Amino acid sequence: MKLYQQLEDQLKQENDYITDEGELKKWVVINKAQNFDEKLISLLLEDAELKETFFLNVKDTLIFNQNKFIQFLEQKNYLNDSYTQYRNKVGLNIDGKFLKQRNEVSLVWPFKDCVLEGGQSREEDKREEIFFNEILAQDEITQLLEPKVLTNAKTFDKDGEHNFTGFTRNAEINKKRGLPEDTITDNLIIKGNNLLALHSLKKEFAGKVKLIYIDPPYNTENDSFTYNDSFNHSTWLTFMKNRLEIAKRLLKKDGVIFISCDDNEYTYLKSVCDEVFGIERFENIFHVKVRHENRILRKDIRYQKVIEQLLSYGMPNYKPNRIFVEDNSERHYRFAVKINENAKPKIVKIGKYDVEIYNVNEYELLNEDNGDLKEYNIRGSLITQKGSASEYYELNLRERKEEDGLGALYRVIGMGTRGDGLGYRYIRQPFDTSGSNGFYYQGKPISQKEDVGNPYPNYYDFEKEFNLVASEGGVTFKNGKKPELFLKKIMEIGNIYPEDILLDFHIGSGSSMATAHKLGFQYIGCEQMTSQIDLSLERLQNVINGDTTGISKEEDVNWKGGGSFKYLELRRYNQIFVDQIKDSNDTKELLTIWEQMKAKSFLNYNVDIKKQDAHIEDFKKLDLKEQKEHLVSILDKNQLFVNVSSLNDAEMKCTDEDKKVTQDFYQINKA
Repeated sequence: MKLYQQLEDQLKQENDYITDEGELKKWVVINKAQNFDEKLISLLLEDAELKETFFLNVKDTLIFNQNKFIQFLEQKNYLNDSYTQYRNKVGLNIDGKFLKQRNEVSLVWPFKDCVLEGGQSREEDKREEIFFNEILAQDEITQLLEPKVLTNAKTFDKDGEHNFTGFTRNAEINKKRGLPEDTITDNLIIKGNNLLALHSLKKEFAGKVKLIYIDPPYNTENDSFTYNDSFNHSTWLTFMKNRLEIAKRLLKKDGVIFISCDDNEYTYLKSVCDEVFGIERFENIFHVKVRHENRILRKDIRYQKVIEQLLSYGMPNYKPNRIFVEDNSERHYRFAVKINENAKPKIVKIGKYDVEIYNVNEYELLNEDNGDLKEYNIRGSLITQKGSASEYYELNLRERKEEDGLGALYRVIGMGTRGDGLGYRYIRQPFDTSGSNGFYYQGKPISQKEDVGNPYPNYYDFEKEFNLVASEGGVTFKNGKKPELFLKKIMEIGNIYPEDILLDFHIGSGSSMATAHKLGFQYIGCEQMTSQIDLSLERLQNVINGDTTGISKEEDVNWKGGGSFKYLELRRYNQIFVDQIKDSNDTKELLTIWEQMKAKSFLNYNVDIKKQDAHIEDFKKLDLKEQKEHLVSILDKNQLFVNVSSLNDAEMKCTDEDKKVTQDFYQINKA
């Protein structure tokens, strides 16, 4: 480790090799080395140890060992991974040319072509993330994203936790929802890295998910789920892009995804989604009020945030739900006209119509619940409707108010026959002098257009629900939990039907899963943080037992309990050692872990165990943080979890139960 620091310090003496932030431009140094740059070689020769390490003495002539130098810079335990050289690039480029070289603008960010694993299993973990560049390490990516072995499977129902006995594949339910008859119909909760979990779901659920909702880390200093908030802007974009790409493959052709976010990243997130899903697939940005404007959380900020955003993208056949107002049109038809038997109307040609004129004493205007006529006050825009009864009154009858008297009734023969089929239209003068406008009466239409409903608005006020959500579901979780009523609204807009599949791969405290359970949707939830998994399991057990909070008492829910779900974990391998390293408290514990790693773990191919042991005293001189970083760095990150392809490999030590669960899920050896 000392040599690494010594080289970096020496190289940073040259301003051309460092960024404005003081970081080493490793890609520049590598380029200089490839071209045997005189300035670089001179700089290396000035340090005795670097001179001895990277130069060969052949007959008193020093020869620069170019390959050794470049390999040293590129090896993973120095750069953390093979993509650190891109970390300080600007990233705004088009067709390989940087923005300053062109006039156009394109949103392309650092790490855009990388896969970010994003592993964090506990709230206190702030792990240096692993990047796999899609071009430089495609073999690593393929191995990383292979389906994983499943382990520790359990079933939860009203009687609590049970041993796993198999997955349910209800053919009738699958027929009803248009999916293959052998599709799993159980609710699933999966613990493990969500990127790897999504790729593990691909074989069974690709093209089958109706609705995805996620509430990812907002990339703030204090994200509610305590994810890796140290993500910088470009890292966060990569984190989201990798997961959205596989999420898209899981959606049905009429599926939809909703993503909660705030104004810290949502404009950039929209650009990512435009690229992943296609700009033509953009549905809406919903604006959600989440707190009262007078509820000040921090006084050291310039503006009080009361609104969060909800992005929505639909697949090609997606149709959002519509608002259908209850049909109360019949109640508007509450009038009837009763002509007296002894009435003797005048019959006059007015305009193009023959008109019967009755004075106020020759008829009765009845107001009753089951009438046949609807009353319209002739005013405003009604008057301008060409060919209407309102226009006819304005052009022909208003001037007859004095001649025919207040309350005079006109039966206009032949008007409106194509509308209500009555063959006439009643129009009358106001009953008293204070009235300036007339009225007309229309019958029920012969035919009505199909009600296509109204669109949902793009603003919702859930401030009250967010304010009271902390203990919803029987689990306490402050500053981040989403209210069930808010999630119910999303599912309503998403036009999801009972037994459709809902996916959430950032389940947090289990709000979306609890809501889906109560509404009768099949759900799949993924979460890697132990504390959030524990909360979700507790909450879902509460739901099964009849939880009365959230939407339970809504009239259209009336939740009484019931149902079940299956719990699974991605089987760890090297991840076990990573977790042990993170939890260790001193060097003695780490040395014990190192002994176990030598015997049982998969180390990077370029790790020389003998050299590690030979320099163990140097290792002890490092501070605890550096010791942990070093041990994690030498583990093969492609072996953090066990791939299905290694299910039967003896060194992976998969149990018979692991094999049973995994083979059932992926339908391996299916007859």
